[in-house]
Amino acid sequence: MPAKSRITSQKVAERAGVSRTTVSFVLNDVAAQISPETRQRVLEAARELGYVPDAAARSLVSGRTHILGLIICQTPDHIKIDAYLHQVIFGLSEAGRERGFRVLLEAVEDVSQPDAYIHLVRAKRIDGILLSGPRSDDNQLPALVADGFPTVLLGRLNHSSVSFVDIDNVAAACQAVTHLVKLGHRRIGCITNGSLAYTSATERLLGYRQALRQAGLPEDEALIRYGEFEPESGYRAMQALLALPERPTAVFVASDVVAFGAMAAIRDAGGRIPEDIAIIGFDDVPISRYFAPALTTIRLPAVEQGRRGGEMLIDLIEGKPLAEPRLVLPTQLVVRQSCGAGLVN
Repeated sequence: MPAKSRITSQKVAERAGVSRTTVSFVLNDVAAQISPETRQRVLEAARELGYVPDAAARSLVSGRTHILGLIICQTPDHIKIDAYLHQVIFGLSEAGRERGFRVLLEAVEDVSQPDAYIHLVRAKRIDGILLSGPRSDDNQLPALVADGFPTVLLGRLNHSSVSFVDIDNVAAACQAVTHLVKLGHRRIGCITNGSLAYTSATERLLGYRQALRQAGLPEDEALIRYGEFEPESGYRAMQALLALPERPTAVFVASDVVAFGAMAAIRDAGGRIPEDIAIIGFDDVPISRYFAPALTTIRLPAVEQGRRGGEMLIDLIEGKPLAEPRLVLPTQLVVRQSCGAGLVN
């Protein structure tokens, strides 16, 4: 059976009754004096013929690679087990696919290094960058901002002008801890999701402290431990809290994945959840509701964050104004059994 011949831009031009240059301008969205009728005729001809533009040709015409760079400021091991991040990537990929872009993912363990990810920009391998998990010690970001390279943060950095898609981490963490206060807890521990170089970790800890102050409860530094994005760090942190002369009766853990490790430590020590220690997590990763007991947590719009971040970055690449350059998405407290409220959601 003979191979099906490839549909070329010349065939699209012949079907539409225009030149190949006009087809190239229309399909690559190049600014040119082309009437709406001609533009529509080219698009209909391409659709009828099933024309798929050649990636290399598109790059030559537009000067773009049609690739979005997703820089993740975590170790590869952390990325493997980060269920929240997988949802973000899905949303980003969907946004890119709808507008003709692919996603290049790169993990960066130490953004303080002088060439952590800037080589992607210098090599012109990507058209723009989304930075997931921005850190205060990132030495690359100021150079990108100064050069005007299209950049969007998934998260935010204080005192930075870079556009972002984020949640209100402070308010969400405060809501979680306030819920524990309303359940009668007065000695509440906190395990962060990562080091305080990460904005999300700093803000969630701030929300924890804010809730204690609002409730008139003392802040005890002995009740604060620091996670590292993985269950093992939650396990170790909870062991330290359990070893205190006066244990907490509840713990806010600023990541579901870290909370799973904390819950395992309680069980291994012979404790019961929530009877001995109540737990609230953060993220609402899919497995949270199937844990035993089901984890009370803060639900984040992970897929939407990835999608909106991708749309925002593509708009920047294409020179379009951003309707909301500093987008804060809503969160929701999801009450399940681990906090002792007796509700399932």
